[in-house]
Formats: sequence, structure tokens, C-alpha cells
Amino acid sequence: MSVRRASPPVVLLAGLMLGAVTLAVIEFANGAAGPVSPAIARPCQPRAPFAGGGVSGTVQRVVLEGLDGAACRLRTTREELVLSLSPSATSRQWDRRTIEAAIRAGLNHAIDAEERQGHIPGFLVPVLRRLVEETPFDELIQGGIELRNLVP
Repeated sequence: MSVRRASPPVVLLAGLMLGAVTLAVIEFANGAAGPVSPAIARPCQPRAPFAGGGVSGTVQRVVLEGLDGAACRLRTTREELVLSLSPSATSRQWDRRTIEAAIRAGLNHAIDAEERQGHIPGFLVPVLRRLVEETPFDELIQGGIELRNLVP
């Protein structure tokens, strides 16, 4: 009577399966099955600088810093502010006028910060401020207008 040995690919496959099961057990033991809660930054505290460059990076920094400034002014998180902008938001803490004023103030503060850091030339600041003051954010948020229609 001869003893039949498993072929090397079968042994390798069995070893990989055992390793995968072992890793899954370790992850579950370390809390992988628990709820995951993302870290929400406080909007009034400085964040790590956004490293994007060029015009795109500057636009992203102005928008993110502007939302942080608006959220700080409203004493909420940036995420809660963005969620409250939806026309279908069920829990509105602020009226549209209050939200618009906070967004305008936040964006103006962000423009100033970007100018101080040399990312926005001084001659563009008045143009950007005017754009911030004249943009109908409520219509923009509700999808009634498009950004490309705002720039002549």
C-alpha cells in the first residue's frame, strides 16, 4: 500500500488559504468588525497644509479653507455644513441667508490667506472678492446655475 502525497500546488494553495484565514482572524480580533468613524477635524483649528500646486491647488485650498471658515463661523464641522447645503437636507440648523453670509466670509478669509502666502496675485483679489459677493450661492447649490455661466 502506497501513501499518496499532495502535489506542491495543492500544498501551496492550502498554505495560502491558512494564511488568509489567520490574517482575517487577527483583524477581527483587533476590532475590524466594529464601526468605523472617520476623524472629523475642527474647522477653527489649522489643518495640515494642502500640498496641491498651480491654479487647481489654489482653487482647492480656497474652497476648503472657505468651507472651514464658514463652518467655524457657524460652530459646526465642514462636513455637517456641506450636508446641510443639500436642498433635501432634513435637519437645517441655519437659514439660507446665514449659510450664504458664512460662506462668503469664509471664502474672503481664504482669499486673503492665499494672497498672503503668495498663491494669488494682489491684482486678482478685488476681482475674486467681487465674484464671491455677487455669486448667487443659493441658486448654485440648488443646481439652478452652472459655474461656467458666472464667468463672462
